[in-house]
Amino acid sequence: MVATKADELIFSMPGSPAAIGVARVLAGARIRKWDYSAVLDDALLIVSELVTNAAEVTPGEKIVLQVGRDGQGIFFAVWDSSARMPEPRPVAELGLDDLDLSEESFDDNGGWGLALVQALSTSCGVTRDPNGGKWVWARCAMGRPGA
Repeated sequence: MVATKADELIFSMPGSPAAIGVARVLAGARIRKWDYSAVLDDALLIVSELVTNAAEVTPGEKIVLQVGRDGQGIFFAVWDSSARMPEPRPVAELGLDDLDLSEESFDDNGGWGLALVQALSTSCGVTRDPNGGKWVWARCAMGRPGA
């Protein structure tokens, strides 16, 4: 379901790997409509990470993406029904020696998404929803349109 509230995009979908691509396409279209290409790459990575985390903790269950803007910037929020709060890994400088690049473990080097969100956003956090679950959110400064 896609809904708009004034200039916002609110989209619900089942938590799955496909949700990540759908979220990127919808968020990207909205950001392009606003002509804020300067933050597009960072914004899409933030959306990807937030949706990935929600889909992983609530597979097959409803998740909600909200994309909006105000005087402080563009904001992204993802709701999921899990009470489990996100736990970012401590930020560390990684090199290739820190990763297990063996064929069996190649895709198991994740878990750095929240650190990426923290690095790319001007602010981020998590808010418990009084009706259950939580909203994990991030904000990007917009700069000038078309910049």
